[in-house]
Amino acid sequence: MEEGLIGLEEKELLACCGSTQFAKEMASVSPFPCLDQAVSAARHIWFNLVDVNGWLQAFSAHPQIGQSPSSHPETDPTFAQWSKGEQSTALATATDSTSKQLSDWNARYRNKFGFVFLICASGRTSAEILAELKKRYPNKPIVEFEIAAQEQMKITELRLEKLFSAKQKAAVTGYKHPAVFAKKVEEDRVSIITGHLTAASEDPARKTSQIPTRIRPPITTHVLDVSRGSPAAGVELRLEMWKGMHPRPSFGETDTSGWVSLGSSATDKDGRSGQLMSIVEDLNPGFYRISFNTGKYCPAGFFPYVSIVFEIRESQKQEHFHVPLLLSPFSFSTYRGS
Repeated sequence: MEEGLIGLEEKELLACCGSTQFAKEMASVSPFPCLDQAVSAARHIWFNLVDVNGWLQAFSAHPQIGQSPSSHPETDPTFAQWSKGEQSTALATATDSTSKQLSDWNARYRNKFGFVFLICASGRTSAEILAELKKRYPNKPIVEFEIAAQEQMKITELRLEKLFSAKQKAAVTGYKHPAVFAKKVEEDRVSIITGHLTAASEDPARKTSQIPTRIRPPITTHVLDVSRGSPAAGVELRLEMWKGMHPRPSFGETDTSGWVSLGSSATDKDGRSGQLMSIVEDLNPGFYRISFNTGKYCPAGFFPYVSIVFEIRESQKQEHFHVPLLLSPFSFSTYRGS
């Protein structure tokens, strides 16, 4: 390992996030020169590479709020220790009333959504957590699934910070010149991680922002089949951009030639889209449309196809747009995830 780099192993990463897929992907791009780069890699892997089953595996590793982590026989000791620490404020502020309500609402939540209520509990009281649980309970499953994934990432970041700090201290202890070590870590901040995460060189003008070069298209989607409780594989997709005479498409637009195809694909076994467009750093601002051939996927269903139109503004051209679809034979819902 190069001097100044911090290596993370799969077992250690499993304590940060209970997904084995996440742990393997993170270990494959380890070591890291600093915490910021480790967190950046973690976010990319969690939101873009880990599949639905990986998310659910991570969720299932957590005890419900107010429950002892030791009640999970397969829980890693470090995971259990961190989980207990994160819930310490909630446990210290719990009353008989809030404990009973948390237990009841946790059961209702699990029955509705199929996984444990997940929240970054660090520093939160039991009353605050209970209020958030009640607030999120009316959400649609696809929305709550995304919120739970966001909360899991918050937890993962906290634990990466603890893990990275411990390892960094151990590395610095054996080094004679901590100031030189810190300087080298800063100098290697961008150049080293780029070699792990990208095949192309990073734009020098963007190094200071630490935004890695894209390694996948900036617009992606995935489809979940709620009637089967699994990802929807083989759904044909088409991505288009509005180039019509009018500045924006309108409801009932008859000028179908205004839509220009950017690419087509089909969902894989995890329900994720293939490459719908070229990998570009900056998206062209404008209106985009993703169409799903739901009629072919489910001939007996209600929708012959589904199209989603959305706008990307000038200020958003460097963002990643993820547009999932929750599909059943007779209904669908969607939301935008970045």
